[in-house]
Amino acid sequence: MGRRRAFGHLLLWRLAEFRREPEVIFWVFVFPLLLAIGLGIAFRDGAPAKLPVAVIEGAGAAEMAAALAAAPELACEIMEPGQAARALRLGKVVLLAEPSDPVTYRFDPSRPESLLARAAADAALQRAAGRRDPVAVRDEAVSEPGGRYIDFLIPGLLGMNLMGGGMWGVGYVIVEMRIRMLLKRLMATPMRRSDFLLAIVASRLIFMLAETAVLLCCGRELFDVRIQGSVAAILCVGLLGSLCFSGLGLLTASRARKIETISGLVNLVMLPMYVLSGVFFSAERFPAAVQPFIQALPLTALNDALRAVILEGATLASQWHELCIMGAWGGIAFALALRWFRWS
Repeated sequence: MGRRRAFGHLLLWRLAEFRREPEVIFWVFVFPLLLAIGLGIAFRDGAPAKLPVAVIEGAGAAEMAAALAAAPELACEIMEPGQAARALRLGKVVLLAEPSDPVTYRFDPSRPESLLARAAADAALQRAAGRRDPVAVRDEAVSEPGGRYIDFLIPGLLGMNLMGGGMWGVGYVIVEMRIRMLLKRLMATPMRRSDFLLAIVASRLIFMLAETAVLLCCGRELFDVRIQGSVAAILCVGLLGSLCFSGLGLLTASRARKIETISGLVNLVMLPMYVLSGVFFSAERFPAAVQPFIQALPLTALNDALRAVILEGATLASQWHELCIMGAWGGIAFALALRWFRWS
């Protein structure tokens, strides 16, 4: 009973500290919402923007521009050669069309929008020249919740937030307390060291529940992001992810004695996962040679499991592989942190 009371006091003490740090509320709750709202508006549903195309000034430019302007996918403008080349180089247009014989298209084939513009421009010019398509076709536009960018984004932001909360909320806080000699003072009390570390981690888990609820509710209300899986499965995945990154945060803080050291270590761990683990775009865009490394990252496993449960209604059991990856990272990190941890 005495030990539970001691742990409870340590947990309440840690939660009370958040009231003295109002910036934590911003980074934990407000920043992810602002990011989701901004990207959701930028990639909102609606009529797709027209692809900017330039026709190089010269004989036949007006006729070519009129033919291209008839294509609903294109926005066409006549430019003199130097201006057109500069616009293509700076990305202001995605395609240059020169009214020569034969017609010349200039574009960057590595850009998907340039390939689309080239296909649309060529089809428009061929139709203007009298081509008739032998096969009749009909387009049906489909846009459903679950397949939009905002649906992909919300689970990624949730995973990113859980990683940031675990790394900064555990690692940075412990090093700051070490610098202020608070850890050394706590050592002189009858407090169990394990109770202290558990209170730090438990406070993160409490905030994990609030972070998850706020982000998912706002995604549902603002962007109609539908949750296909069970709330219990989402919480279990979030809980394991939060524990995993709390362990990594504890490991990075185990011996760091300066703010610069812990900041560098946390960024060293987090920045590669920001880029590689599919927060803002799919991790499958990276080469196949690095996919085994990417799939072994804890944030990749967390994001994949969250998307599977939230967007596809997957069961917790079906995500055993991702859960094992997070469990392995968290278990090893906790074991090493407890072995190497220094109080002063």
